[in-house]
Amino acid sequence: MSYKRLDINKTYLITGVAGFIGFYLSQKLLEQGCRVIGIDNINDYYDVNLKYARLKILKPFEKFIFIKGDISDKAMMMNIFEEYKPNIVVNLAAQAGVRYSIENPDVYIQSNIIGFFNILEACRYNSVDHLVYASSSSVYGSNKKVPFEESDFVDHPVSLYAVTKKSNELMAHAYSHLYKIPTTGLRLFTVYGPMGRPDMAYFRFTQKYFAGEPISIFNNGNFEHDLYRDFTYVDDIVEGIEILISNPPLEIVPHKVFNIGNNSPEKLMIFIETLEKALSKAIGREVIFSKKFEPMKPGDVPATYASTDLLQETVGFKPSTTIEEGLQRFAEWYVEYYEVK
Repeated sequence: MSYKRLDINKTYLITGVAGFIGFYLSQKLLEQGCRVIGIDNINDYYDVNLKYARLKILKPFEKFIFIKGDISDKAMMMNIFEEYKPNIVVNLAAQAGVRYSIENPDVYIQSNIIGFFNILEACRYNSVDHLVYASSSSVYGSNKKVPFEESDFVDHPVSLYAVTKKSNELMAHAYSHLYKIPTTGLRLFTVYGPMGRPDMAYFRFTQKYFAGEPISIFNNGNFEHDLYRDFTYVDDIVEGIEILISNPPLEIVPHKVFNIGNNSPEKLMIFIETLEKALSKAIGREVIFSKKFEPMKPGDVPATYASTDLLQETVGFKPSTTIEEGLQRFAEWYVEYYEVK
């Protein structure tokens, strides 16, 4: 299978650079000698100290330029593209979170719709080689057919967050059709790992445990219908993106969408047990979470399960990190970063 390798002579613009995936992708590109322009508005959706800690790791790289700004500022975005002339753009800036979108819809429209539109416009007027952008597994809504395939019908979203991500796919397709901008959308499935997002379940569970509080599990305690999630380790996501950014779509309308998931869904309760074991090993004593069971929250879906066949057929890549490996790395990082005794 032949595909292009990373070109270190190109300039890479990464939005959401202080975010979880943006940080790891930028670090990997910088380590290989690429020039990276990073944009982030450092919003306070979660602990900004974690965002600054990620940036602190990136700042020593000579070819890293950080710009604090918001992608919803069109004039700023046009100026950045004009000044730095990026060849590859990876849009990872977005307002994340399904539940948060129910209470705060405005920020999703501002960042995920207007911000993404500004990026498309900047790409249109500053001919880029490839725009890669984060979509989400949430576009599948409550689809019953599993595993989820890119060709599945995705017109019944169950959250505004999912609506914005599906909108991004439609907008990108239109710009690819009209202006021949090569674009690739990534439907990401429950990404986890060290330095991850504190609003994600595994991170919240860990924080709750060390605060002496019970964890909430939203399945009504119904183990016959346990929640399933396709947990995907961050290094696998980054490796998939790294391969895809150098291999833009060659179709007449140069737009494609790929699932990046583990293709191996885990019961939430098994994931929790694995996290307990990982934390036990990291701190040298047994960890058992105190659990309380609650009803499913609006916008949540019972299962996510990615088919990764298209990704494998196109670039020969499939995520491979087990939850045992991934959660152990997270647990060890958490204990060190938060100085847990």
